[in-house]
Amino acid sequence: MIQITVDIPEGSLASLHKDPESFAREMRIAAAVQWYARRELSQERAAELAGLSRPAFVDALGRYGVSLFQADAAELVREAMDG
Repeated sequence: MIQITVDIPEGSLASLHKDPESFAREMRIAAAVQWYARRELSQERAAELAGLSRPAFVDALGRYGVSLFQADAAELVREAMDG
């Protein structure tokens, strides 16, 4: 596992009412959700990055208002017509 150090202003943590550990955990989840939503990570890899099981990652997607399904309407129509 690779470890990355990020400098965060103390005021930001205070404003969010987070301790460093919970902030780091939430930041990993937020990044994984964002990269999943932008289709840069699969659900499996995003869950791994977030440090969550896949069912827990699916729950996180719901909390962030991100669809579990990555296909848009045009892709679904194309797949239906090709199938």
